[in-house]
Amino acid sequence: MVKFTWVKGLVPEKLPVKQVYGIAFSDDGRVILRIEDGQYKLTGGKPENAETFEETLKREYIEELNVELEDIHYLGYLFVEDNADKYAQVRMIAKIKSIHDCHADPATGKTYGRELVPEAKLKEYLNYSDSAGNEMIDDAMSLAKEQIAFR
Repeated sequence: MVKFTWVKGLVPEKLPVKQVYGIAFSDDGRVILRIEDGQYKLTGGKPENAETFEETLKREYIEELNVELEDIHYLGYLFVEDNADKYAQVRMIAKIKSIHDCHADPATGKTYGRELVPEAKLKEYLNYSDSAGNEMIDDAMSLAKEQIAFR
């Protein structure tokens, strides 16, 4: 069974990072979610070619949702223990700079749905079954209120 632990700190140097995902906020504080096979998800993916976390997040949002990000902040990481395999899934927050027409993700060929959801309903939409995911959402909301200027 896979175990997730939310860590509000930097990823240890020797711990591999397998994902960089983000929570991106609109000017009015809503969060854009990717819709895949009827499920709401955060957007992100694997770092490529020695990308920074910020570069990975920007690229993934363009590829999957055709959304440009700005004002990106590191949030923390999920420590994943999958039997003997241990790794990090980094989480970031960002502000949406612009939303463009949907297009197919070059990596998968899929065109994903997307929806701006009220922050108060984010946990309901993502429906995480573990406490780590919900702790991450709470920390994302707190950091966004401190760091991102909303209208």
